[in-house]
Parts: sequence; C-alpha cells; structure tokens
Amino acid sequence: MAKMLPSLLLLLLALLPAAARADDGYRLWLRYDPIESPQRALYSRAASELVVEGDSTTIAAARSELVRGLSGLLGRPQPVAQRVDRDGAILLARRAVPTGEEGYVIRSTRVNGHAATLIAANGDRGLLYGAFAYLRLLQTRRPVAHLAIADAPKLGLRLLDHWDNPDRSVERGYAGQSLWDWQKLPGWVEPRYTDYARANASIGINGAVLNNVNAQADILTAPWLAKVKALADTFRPWGIRVYLSARFTAPMELGGLKTADPLDPQVRAWWKAKADEIYRLVPDFGGFLVKANSEGQPGPQDYHRSHADGANMLAEALAPHGGTVFWRAFVYAAAADKDRAKQAYEEFTPLDGKFAPNVVLQVKNGPIDFQPREPFHPLFGAMPKTPLAIEVQVTKEYLGFATHLAYLGTMWEEVLKSDTYRPRAGTPVAKTVTAMAGVANVGSDRNWTGSQFDQANWYAFGRLAWGPLGSADAIAEEWTRMTWGNDPRLVQRIGAMMASSRQAVVDYMTPLGLHHLMGTGHHYGPAPWVGNLERPDWNPTYYHRADANGIGFDRTATGSNAVAQYAPEVAARFASLDTVPDDYLLWFHHVPWDYRLHGVATVWETLLSHYDRGVARVALYEQDWAALQGRVEPERHAEVTAFLRIQHREARWWRDASIAYFQSVSKRPLPPGTAPPAHDLAWYEAQTFTHVPGH
Repeated sequence: MAKMLPSLLLLLLALLPAAARADDGYRLWLRYDPIESPQRALYSRAASELVVEGDSTTIAAARSELVRGLSGLLGRPQPVAQRVDRDGAILLARRAVPTGEEGYVIRSTRVNGHAATLIAANGDRGLLYGAFAYLRLLQTRRPVAHLAIADAPKLGLRLLDHWDNPDRSVERGYAGQSLWDWQKLPGWVEPRYTDYARANASIGINGAVLNNVNAQADILTAPWLAKVKALADTFRPWGIRVYLSARFTAPMELGGLKTADPLDPQVRAWWKAKADEIYRLVPDFGGFLVKANSEGQPGPQDYHRSHADGANMLAEALAPHGGTVFWRAFVYAAAADKDRAKQAYEEFTPLDGKFAPNVVLQVKNGPIDFQPREPFHPLFGAMPKTPLAIEVQVTKEYLGFATHLAYLGTMWEEVLKSDTYRPRAGTPVAKTVTAMAGVANVGSDRNWTGSQFDQANWYAFGRLAWGPLGSADAIAEEWTRMTWGNDPRLVQRIGAMMASSRQAVVDYMTPLGLHHLMGTGHHYGPAPWVGNLERPDWNPTYYHRADANGIGFDRTATGSNAVAQYAPEVAARFASLDTVPDDYLLWFHHVPWDYRLHGVATVWETLLSHYDRGVARVALYEQDWAALQGRVEPERHAEVTAFLRIQHREARWWRDASIAYFQSVSKRPLPPGTAPPAHDLAWYEAQTFTHVPGH
C-alpha cells in the first residue's frame, strides 16, 4: 500500500480541476487539464489502457508522465495493464526503429489482435521523448488515429547553460535566484529539480551546465561535487547529463601548482585525476564548458599556448570517460582591435582541425554579443574540420529582461536558416553545427522564467535544438495551445503577438542594424551617448559611429572589411548598398543621414519611423491582451497586463532617448508629425540605475 501512495497522489493532483489549483505558471507547458467534450471521449477510446515494457529509471519516468498526462487530460485515472488485451491500448516498448539512439516512432498498429498505438524507440531516452510527443498531440488537440510519426533530434547535444553562481546569484538572470539551493544540497533535493528535468525532457534537452562560465574553481572540490552528484542523480532518469564550467587555473587554485600551462605534465595529470574523481561520483558526467582568455578569464594564452592546446588538455582528461569539452569562441583581445566583430574568426579559423575529436567549439549566434539582431557569425561553415555548437541566449540580457515580450524563436530561426554558402549554396547555419547551447532564463521565481511569456523562449530553444530547421511560428502555436489553451481566438491573438514581438523590440531599441546601445554594465535601458569607457569596444559610440555626417559601422573593404570573413556570395550581398538587407544596413555600412533607402525615405526618417513603429506595436499588444480577459486565468492575465504596461513605458523611453541623442548628433529636424522626446537629452543622460538585476 505504501508504494501505491505516490501514484495515487499523482492521480489526484492530475484530476483536480484547473480552478482548484493556483495557476501561476508553475506548470509551464505541461498543463494536463481535462480536454473538453466530446473530443475527450475520442481520445479516451484511443487510451483505453497503458502497457509499458521494461523497468529502467528512464522508462519509469516515461510511464509516470504518461499516467500523469493521460489521467489529467482525460479526466479519469489512466488504466495500466501488463499486456495489450483490448482495443485502444498504448504500448510503450523498445523496438528496432530507424530513428537512432534518441529518436522514436509513434504509429497506429495492431498488437495481440487489438488496435493499438505503439510508442517505440531503440533506447530508453527515445521512449521518454516519444511519451512526451504523444501527450503533446493531445494537448494541442491533434488527431491520434492513423498515426505514422518518426522523429529524431538533428543535433546530438542540446544543452542549457546556467550562468549561476555559488551564492545563488545569476549573471544575466531575471527570474529570481539560482534554482540550485547549494547550501541545502546534497542533504535536501527539492522536488522542483525533478520538475525542471521533466520540462527539459519534454522538449528534448539532454544536458545542463550547472554553473557560470565565469567559473569559480571551488565547484570542482569534493564538497561541491557531492552536491553536483545529487543533481545528476535527479536528472538522470529524465535523460539529462550534467556539465560543469571549469576555471582554467583550477590546478593552481585547488592543486597548489605553480602554473596552469596546458602543456605542463603536472597540470595535465591534475586534470586527469580530477576527471577520474568526477566520474567516480557521476558516471555519466557530460564534460566541461570553458570560457578562456575572454573578459579577464584565465586561459592558455596566458602561457603563450593556443586555444587548441587548452581545449585538448581537458579533452584528454575526459576522453576515457566519454566526456566533451565545450570551448567558447566568445573572445576579444586584451588590446582592442579596430573591429571586435572580427576577432573570434581571426583567432579560431587557423586552428581548424587542431582540436581533439571530443572538443566542440561553442560559437555565439552573432559576432558581437546576443544583440536584438545580428548577422550570423562568420565562423559557421568556416571550420569544417571542427565540431561547432551554436550558442544562443534564452535569457534576455539585451531584449528588455523579463518584462518585455520578445519571442526569440523568430530570431533563432532567422539565424539557423541563414545560408552560409559554405561549402556551397543551400548550407544553412543549422547544417554546420553538431550541438546547440542556450544560456538559461530559469530561476527560483514561481513561474520559472520571470514572466509567463519568457517560458516560450525556453520551450522554443528545446524544440529548435531538436529540429533546428523548424518553424518558429509553428512552435509558438504549439506552446500557446499547451500553455494558454486551444481557444481559436486566443491561439490566433497570442500567436500574432509573439510572431512580431522580437521585431518590435528591434524597432524601438536597435533598428537598421544598430547594436550594443544599452546601459553600461547592466545593459538596462538606452545609452547611445556613452563613449568614455576604458575600452573603445565597450562604448556604444564605438558601434554606431554617428556624427554630423552619418551613422553606422563600415565593415566593407573601405572600413574594417569584416564582410570578407563570410563566403564570397554572402560578403558581396552585405557589402553592397544595393543588396544589403535593411536590417543590417548600419551593421555593415556608414551612410550619410540623408542616404535614401530604396530611393524613398532617408536614414534619419527611417530610423524615426522604426522607433515609432516599435512603440505602437507594444501599444497594440496591450489592446490585444486586454481583449483576452476572461479567456485566461486572472492571475496570469494580470501579470502579463502589468508587464506590457512596463514594456510600453520603457519602449517609449528607448524611443525618446535615442531620438534625443541622434538628433543632437545629426543636427536634423524632426519631420512634421513626429512627436518630440518627452525630455531633453541631458535628462536621459542623467538617469542612473544601481539595483538592476543580473549583473
């Protein structure tokens, strides 16, 4: 009887009506509320019983999720049987299927003479992913008759990178403290850690880096590794391996060595011993993530060694255990070059083919730093002998933190589908990478991500890491149906808001290819006037280069020639004013204020129209969301309403401050009908913020 209690409690919780539960967003997209009649009866007949073969911890997780989901969605306890003995059974079982290690098939078939649905995979993780995929069909009200689904991840490694610190602060985090309560681990493992793992498994994420890339060496000591083990044990049934960010000088800080030179035999021996120690505790440890020789972090160049030397030393320690080194390509030299956008390419392309097989070079989506819009990074396709991972930022460091609605699926789709022309036309970024990493937006807030809509970015990251050529709009609809409901009016309105939201942020923050105009350090709010920081490339003025004559960064052959780092076909498109997309005009070109786009409006007039369009779009979101009152639970509706109000106010702040500054530089009058900023430039420049989260 005691063993039955957890299952009974699970069923009772699943059967509770939605109104009886606090609906604050905690359940994310795994909301298994009863399906409306008569559709529920159709689904019930297709789930008359559940039969599960096998008894591993991962199969047990898949079984528990199916019981939880089907019981909730169908409004009754899900029958579980030992064998298929009636029509409408669901059979979860290992079978030889052509979908690889993690893929699955879901097909309508006959078992023991009965009509049944088979969820099959070669391995346990495939069964887990198949279970979630079947539940997703019900949640989104898709047909479950005549099924013939075969799906598998296109990328083998799909990781969330947590920039979490030992004191529970989160760099660039806007959702409360770190999810990991390190002080209580390993003695107390919060149930929430299992829910985190469930959410990740449901979208195919199979790895989590637990600590900040600006790492502290202590994470590699025995007391901390015991805490890591507790999390790894919790995540393992859900197909998730843990990784750690490693500090390059750990052999000196922890081992008492006089150097961290990657070619020093004692240093190499220290890392091998440390890897052995970790794998004794966590046999499926994923490996290390390393930020080296970037923003003050130590690395191999401190010892006149290359990035390949440093990465390969760690790879050597991990290789016997099957571990991977993720080596970040986000670097820029201690002495500022004339164009920071070129530096990663210049440092890493000479090293192509020199990295060990278990090293993955982790490259940001764009060449600067997670801006609202950037062209794709020129390293994609340029290192054919080196495995690459694309790194995106799920947390919104540069897109309004948690309070601005900005669905990033459209950003990532734009990058992933960009044609690199390497080695030939028709080679999108998605086909040049073997892994995808996302800087997590998860924290201790009850709704996980700091806002209801930021959950969509977590969801979209997982779905695009699984299928990097997927449709952001289709993913948004899927998430909306699972998170908010299947009411057609609700699905249409929310989908339209999400589809345009990232462009709205670009419009009121960084239109036409402007970039890095945010406040110093915290990146909160506009600061295009800042030009007095220690490094030139820390200043917004370095990036926009506006003066009385024009605006923009010349990256053509007459400037830094950063366009030359792309394939010739891409470079030619970006380099010509006739063919460069408007979205990248000021990224690649310095043009006069009176330059006319497409022979119509001037750059000055176009900038102003973008600022106004962005603000107007947010005002429309407020109206659209207000129209959904009564169709969304009051608590979540009120939160989104408040956040849209904040976004509208801050969008106008961005618009007004940017216009005030660029008008002061350009000496251009405002066209008739353009509202002047609410304050003068001095007022905007005087604003200071000392309690901004995440930095």
